[in-house]
Amino acid sequence: MTTYKPDARYPIQTHSFVSRKTKPVVLAIGGSDSAGLAGIQMDSRSCHAMGVHCATAITAVTAQNNQSLIAINPVDSDILEQQIDAALALKPQAIKIGLLASVSQVQMLIRKLPLLSLPVVFDPVIKTSSDAELLNGELIAFIKSQLIPLCTVVTPNLPEAEQLLDHPPSAQALKSLGSQWAIITGGHSQDQQATEECCGPNHQFCLSHSKLDSRHLRGSGCAFAATLAATLALGYEVRDGLVITKMALQQGIEQASGVNDQKGCVDVSQFPHSHWPVFSDQAALTNANASALQFPPCTGNGEPDTLGLYPIVDSADWLARLLPQGITTAQLRVKHLEGQALADEIERAVAIGKQYNCRLFINDYWQLAIEKGAYGVHLGQEDLEVADLAAIHQAGLRLGLSNHCHFEVVRALAVKPSYIACGPTFATTTKDMPWVPHGLEGLRYWVNALPDYPLVSIAGINDHNIQDIAATGVSGIAMITAITLDDNPEQKTSELMALINEARL
Repeated sequence: MTTYKPDARYPIQTHSFVSRKTKPVVLAIGGSDSAGLAGIQMDSRSCHAMGVHCATAITAVTAQNNQSLIAINPVDSDILEQQIDAALALKPQAIKIGLLASVSQVQMLIRKLPLLSLPVVFDPVIKTSSDAELLNGELIAFIKSQLIPLCTVVTPNLPEAEQLLDHPPSAQALKSLGSQWAIITGGHSQDQQATEECCGPNHQFCLSHSKLDSRHLRGSGCAFAATLAATLALGYEVRDGLVITKMALQQGIEQASGVNDQKGCVDVSQFPHSHWPVFSDQAALTNANASALQFPPCTGNGEPDTLGLYPIVDSADWLARLLPQGITTAQLRVKHLEGQALADEIERAVAIGKQYNCRLFINDYWQLAIEKGAYGVHLGQEDLEVADLAAIHQAGLRLGLSNHCHFEVVRALAVKPSYIACGPTFATTTKDMPWVPHGLEGLRYWVNALPDYPLVSIAGINDHNIQDIAATGVSGIAMITAITLDDNPEQKTSELMALINEARL
């Protein structure tokens, strides 16, 4: 299992927080549903909910309703190509493909897609919700051998995956057909959990939600694939897009309603900020029972209610200078020592933290943090693959985790840390990071999306923006150079604490 890193094909976003004068575009290629519950109609609604424009190219005009499929009227492949060419003038950032109605349509796409160099999300629509067959065996075989290898993501449900594969369906087997990512959606399983099985380059994980008691599920596969395509158009990497899509679909099922007295469709209405899925990937977490852990809280229950100003320093000497100013949370991040010198530095830092009743987190060195009796340990995402979380938990240490995006957040939520650090808030010079800064709007999003965890803002923070950051409701504000490079760090620390307190009055 490799460390979570940005996919080179996509810039890393945390949300489309920058105000846009123009919308990104998804080109949706698929069938028109006369009932308006699935197909192109669902694609358009789902993209719109995500703040993305949906251009369309119709492959077939269907006559269908909740009871039956009455007719499929394929569009000539030349006419389909004309629609695609017209839509390409809008310069789409992603393509979503649904129902394909003829071999000639597939042949045209096989010729055309490699020329476009765009991410492609393919939802292989084989049956309708009324169980009517849409594709014959010849067309399915052609899609398997020729089209799927051109796709970024393929997203069949369980019955569709069974028809695409000659053996028991799995995301790994589906990926072997040639797509970069293979997702088997879980709504059709008999389990109480709707679990998406996800397999991509060097990554395999599951995202789960409890199934909701609803009969209004029409168009769920279309909504899933269209929403995922919308996230790619917004600039998200595939793993982040999958988490966001899973959240949006659960929201859509919860909000679904009937059409008169008949079954309705899912209703994705906005970019999601709740309904976090349960992440599972035992290869990524050292502890097989990591999901059963619950790290101790670091606010309330006798602790200060907020983390406050949170200096990150590289020596015990800095702690001895800053903690007397009233700092209640700090982090020791040592990069220049090793061996006995490192152990001695951590031991001294822990003693200073206890002297001033400060919640001192040790960065990275969890074994020494346990040995020296530290208050807590702070880990990055890459540390989740090597740290013994059960040992940290058993020792009674608090756990803070760094996070930059939706995928990292669901990994963090799986181990129930004591606090979550979200960054970068603004651009920083202290570390070379590929992440697009959240800004204040993005920080407000994370505060709203993670109400059950103390949130720490980090990166690019100074005395000019600290009050705006405090006003978002974050629990802690992590700072490095704004304190350590100041001519009078002790005075600067007091000034920054006063600014935070003033903003919170």
